[in-house]
Amino acid sequence: MKKDEFNKELERLREIFAKIDPEKADLVDGLLHDAAFLKAENSALREVLAQTGTVKVHPTNPDLQKPVEAARQYLKNVNSYSVIVKTLNGILNKNMLEEDDDDLGEFE
Repeated sequence: MKKDEFNKELERLREIFAKIDPEKADLVDGLLHDAAFLKAENSALREVLAQTGTVKVHPTNPDLQKPVEAARQYLKNVNSYSVIVKTLNGILNKNMLEEDDDDLGEFE
């Protein structure tokens, strides 16, 4: 299932980046893979966390609590994923600005 989620997300991201300069596309390909991987991993972790919760509470002493490792990893993945998406978005926006500049050159 993770592999299907990965492939689906990678395909979606590649469609978004299909119109950028081929050199930039080569440059961001690794980031696209990383983003798809993290999204698939977090999807699987969310399923686990839906069953276990994010914090383990001691059965006889509710004041004793311990974060579940899956929750820690989920948060690390979310942070990494957000940095990657922000980077990809910056590249995509820069590409759009360059295209707009090219279009304006036709009117000069």
